[in-house]
Amino acid sequence: MTRWVFLGLGWFFVALGIVGAFLPLLPTTPFLLLAVACFTRSSPRLEAWLMNHPRFGPPLQDWRRNGAISRKAKIAAVSLMAASYAIFLFGTSPPLWRALLVLAILAGSSLFIVTRPDAGA
Repeated sequence: MTRWVFLGLGWFFVALGIVGAFLPLLPTTPFLLLAVACFTRSSPRLEAWLMNHPRFGPPLQDWRRNGAISRKAKIAAVSLMAASYAIFLFGTSPPLWRALLVLAILAGSSLFIVTRPDAGA
């Protein structure tokens, strides 16, 4: 039963990752990392397929080997988080506590991303 749950979750995360490849505000790689983790527990064949995929495989391999993120991906992620925060802040005029909470979450996420090793380095 557990195998089927992980298999279903893996496909769900693959679908979200593929959608994220076309929608700029939805991330791709984190969903594919979750998919690989699910496939590791349910289907070695699907795990290998995703890890060796020509488009999605290299960032997954970089993360698995070294916890690394490419410089281009870091710049894109942090830039999109900054733009999203600006839209949130100026587009919704949130109360101060909410603005600070969202800022703290995005700053923490950005810090995590930029402190990872560069892929290929």
